[in-house]
Amino acid sequence: MVEVRTWSRSDTAQFVRMPVPRDDKYSRGVVALRTGSSAYPGAAVLGVEAAWRAGAGYVRYVGEGRAADAVLARRPETVAAADIGRTRVGAWVIGSGTDPAGRSDAETAALREILAGDVPVVIDAGALDLVTGAAAPFVITPHAGEFARLQETMGLRGGASESPEEAVVRVARAIGGAVLLKGSRTLVADESGHVIAVEENTPWLATAGTGDVLAGVIGAVLAANPERPVSEAAASGAWLHGHAARIASGVVSAADPGHPVVALDVADALPRAVADVLA
Repeated sequence: MVEVRTWSRSDTAQFVRMPVPRDDKYSRGVVALRTGSSAYPGAAVLGVEAAWRAGAGYVRYVGEGRAADAVLARRPETVAAADIGRTRVGAWVIGSGTDPAGRSDAETAALREILAGDVPVVIDAGALDLVTGAAAPFVITPHAGEFARLQETMGLRGGASESPEEAVVRVARAIGGAVLLKGSRTLVADESGHVIAVEENTPWLATAGTGDVLAGVIGAVLAANPERPVSEAAASGAWLHGHAARIASGVVSAADPGHPVVALDVADALPRAVADVLA
C-alpha cells in the first residue's frame, strides 16, 4: 500500500514568494524552453506564456522559425535565440509540442546535452523517450496515454491489480527521477517512493494545450526554488495550474458549474492564482 500525501494551498505557498527590493530578474528564476516546432508552434507560446505568468523573472526561448516568431509576437519580453548564450538557466522545459519521429540528430544531441547537465528539467511529450540515463534532476509530465507507452517501452507494466500510485512509484524508481502523471487527480512520485496527489482542478481543464501551460508553470516554480525537491516543486506547479483553471472557468465553489476555457485562459489566470496563494 502506497502512502499518499494530498498537496494543499499551504504546501504550495512554501514555493511562492513576493519579490523583495534586492531581487532582480535572475533571482526570481530563469526558465529556458526548448519546445514547440513548425508543426506545433502554439506549444512554445503556451509554455512561455505560462512561465512568465507564473512569476519567472527571465524567460529564454531556444528555437527558430515559426515557433520563435509566434513566441515573440505574443511575448516580446522573451529572449529568443538558437542557444542560451551566457544565460544562467534555473530550469529547462523540453519536449512540449514536438514529435520524436521527426526530431533531427542535432536536436536529439542538444536535448541530451541538457539532460546530461545539472539544471532541473521538465520533460514533456516529445522528449519523454530521452529520459533513460538523464543525469540532471528532472520531472516527466506524461498524460495517461504517454505514461502507458512509456511503461510498455521500458517493460514496466504492472499487474492488473496495480494501482496508479504504485505505477508512478515503479516508473519513478526505474528512471531515477520524478514522475507527474496528469489527470483529474494528478499524481507525483519520486524515486524514493513518496507520492503526492494534487486534486485542485476542474474538468474544464481537459482541453488541448493545458499540458503545455503546466510544463511552463512547473519550470517557473523549479527555477525559483533551486534547493527544494523537484517532486514538491512539480506538485506546487500542478496546484497553481489547477487553481488557475478554476479561476478561469468560474468554478469558485463545488456548486459552481463553471464554463469552457482554452489553455491561454488558464495561463492568463495564473497571476490571480499566485495572488491567492500569497494572500
